[in-house]
Amino acid sequence: MKSMKYLLNIFVLPAIALCLFGCQSDEEENSSQVEDVMTFDISFPGAATRATNTSFEPNDRVGVFVTGNKQAVEIAGNYVSNVAVDFNGTTWTPAIPIYWNNGTYDVFGYFPYNPSIQSVTDYPVGVATEQNTGTGYADSDFLWVKKANVSASNEPVSLQFGHRMSRIVIQLVKGDGYEGELPEDAEVYIHNLVTEGTVDLNAGVVTRGKYATAKTIHARSLGNHCYTAIVLPQRLDNRVPLVEVISYGVSYLYESRFIFKQGVQHNVQLALSQNPDEIKIKVGGEIVGWD
Repeated sequence: MKSMKYLLNIFVLPAIALCLFGCQSDEEENSSQVEDVMTFDISFPGAATRATNTSFEPNDRVGVFVTGNKQAVEIAGNYVSNVAVDFNGTTWTPAIPIYWNNGTYDVFGYFPYNPSIQSVTDYPVGVATEQNTGTGYADSDFLWVKKANVSASNEPVSLQFGHRMSRIVIQLVKGDGYEGELPEDAEVYIHNLVTEGTVDLNAGVVTRGKYATAKTIHARSLGNHCYTAIVLPQRLDNRVPLVEVISYGVSYLYESRFIFKQGVQHNVQLALSQNPDEIKIKVGGEIVGWD
């Protein structure tokens, strides 16, 4: 009986080891498999994480198209067509699961989301004329991104959005002969701007409306004598009334040519003079993108 028990232990131990080895191999194999659902890591321009200026907010929603590699976005027939991806403050979740498949893809994103797109090459966009109050400024921003050569991975698809509009930041400074303090509650306007246009969602290029009429944008105050506005990219080839500052009942009007570049912030200084007819402007620099 003693020798039989010894032999039984010899056979049982290898069997247990074989079972453990097999289970471990299965676990390793499963852990190396690629998840079949596409996930996203979406970032605001210049930030690690809407157009409240610096970040996306909970309940924000971006639109996503997925095409085959080097294939153009179409209204329909894409691998994925205009799926909403929602932000809960921490993670981004598609309205419907997007499954990986064999092959390589291009991913296109835009913000804000529109559930009913009639054209992907001439998608209508515009900026508000009243950006000084409410959500006019924030709602004027339009963001776009393209991520090429994406294939199945356990890592999320990283989408770093970029501004497709232009932005101007105006700082009021004292010019020659200006006495006293600079106004804290000035009203600043940018004149002769087309505010409507279209964007090609394949390239993210914004084009101003050919037949749109020029309007005036009421700029938003940033405090510290600074004002800003989101502007549709465009070129003012002729010298026209451009920036107007109204302070204490006095209007300072500056005329100029200007090129509002896509995705660029234009920093300018506006020197107020004692004589309203002698206002001067100085372009302080350009920033590609902004926070």
